[in-house]
Amino acid sequence: MYSSTARIFSAGIFYSLIIFTNQKYTPDWDSLDKRSLPSWYDESKIGIFIHWGVFSVPSFRSEWMWYSWKGDNPNPETVAFMEKNYPPDWTYADFAEQFRAEFFDPYEWADILEASGAKYVVLTSKHHEGFTLWPSKYSFNWNAMDVGPKRDLVGDLADAIRNRTNITFGLYHSLYEWFHPLFLEDKKNEFKTRYFPTMKTIPELYEIVEKYKPAVIWSDGDWDAQDTYWNSTGFLAWLYNESPVKDIVVVNDRWGSGIMCKHGDFYTCSDHYNPGHLVTHKWENCFTIDKNSWGFRRSAKFSDYISIEELLKELVITISTGGNVLINVGPTAYGKIAPIFEERLRQMGSWLKVNGEAIYHSVPWKYQNDTINSNVWYTASKDGQSVYACLLVWPNSTSEINLGAPVTSASTTVSLLGSSGGPLNWRSGGASGGIVIDVSSVKIYSLASDWTWVFKMQNIRSSKATVVDKEDYENY
Repeated sequence: MYSSTARIFSAGIFYSLIIFTNQKYTPDWDSLDKRSLPSWYDESKIGIFIHWGVFSVPSFRSEWMWYSWKGDNPNPETVAFMEKNYPPDWTYADFAEQFRAEFFDPYEWADILEASGAKYVVLTSKHHEGFTLWPSKYSFNWNAMDVGPKRDLVGDLADAIRNRTNITFGLYHSLYEWFHPLFLEDKKNEFKTRYFPTMKTIPELYEIVEKYKPAVIWSDGDWDAQDTYWNSTGFLAWLYNESPVKDIVVVNDRWGSGIMCKHGDFYTCSDHYNPGHLVTHKWENCFTIDKNSWGFRRSAKFSDYISIEELLKELVITISTGGNVLINVGPTAYGKIAPIFEERLRQMGSWLKVNGEAIYHSVPWKYQNDTINSNVWYTASKDGQSVYACLLVWPNSTSEINLGAPVTSASTTVSLLGSSGGPLNWRSGGASGGIVIDVSSVKIYSLASDWTWVFKMQNIRSSKATVVDKEDYENY
């Protein structure tokens, strides 16, 4: 990981909580970038990504199966799979009839998502294959109402989430489609024509916003053409000024080639983005439970799935360094969240019930990673009264936890979340600071959480001020 001593910023400096005004945004990045981040997004910390579509039927290799079969550089393994298992005249469109979602119960999904402890969900309304999970007027006979499930999957899940939970509903949408004739025509014309965004992409975006009112628009498929081709700033100006979600919506940074990690309410920068140090703009780490795919894979082995320990490590490091996590699951074509995904989500939820105060509404502390203990990452309460040390690995050979970053005082108290044993004994680490926490009284087998333990410390400080002032921030 990176430097453990990166400094943080006060909540009001690191990113602004939203202040609603009558400001009108113009369709340019200078104006759009001045919009404050709606506070709900940062406070939520944890979202669930759901990759679901026709690709869930072959469920081979990944959600890019069609492109790996028929794209510019076909994957030999995918070609061999199709030749062995399907007739010569089989097309990708034939898979759509088998995408039936016959066991899809949106309320069951809502219950699983609620149990995970996540505060928002992002469903793929349309991936690069172009199949829309809602009855789009702009995707005739290539949508979930006309073929396959014969139902509005987006609307069904949105209703269940809103009726059953307090989770915020969001949608992923791909700007481009691999094989759409209008997109291929524009591409052949070096994107000097704009048939595809004018007739397909932008109308779809307006449609899902007005129909489903998502609080997250997670854009993707942006890399071939510039944002001017997509008219991204024009759409976002409408989204921020006039749309039914103008006061709460957040968008990511994938709105055209060269835009990623430069513009947007939050940055993704890349899939699985986790820099390991503090980032000055709000960001999100989207990652998969299946190490090799965003969509469901029938061929996946147990070792292909991250463990709960790995998941929590990713979560803790991300939150410590100012990001949100968006944790992906890939449902089956028949509409079930596979047990391995459900188990990970419920395990995370049980951990958050014990340790959530160190995660939700938290802010980064002066230090992110401890200065002497690489297995410890910090968060802090917004009021600065509590600092949380998240211990990824419990020591086997000692009854003491040594931390280098905190500076103690006579009134310092330390407790372990999930323990009923009361305050823990501690001693100063020495003249240079630090603390040594005595855990000899802790019976780890009796704790409410089995992974990643959180020590709550009060009346401590770091070797410098807990938050930096504006001048320090500008010089960071």
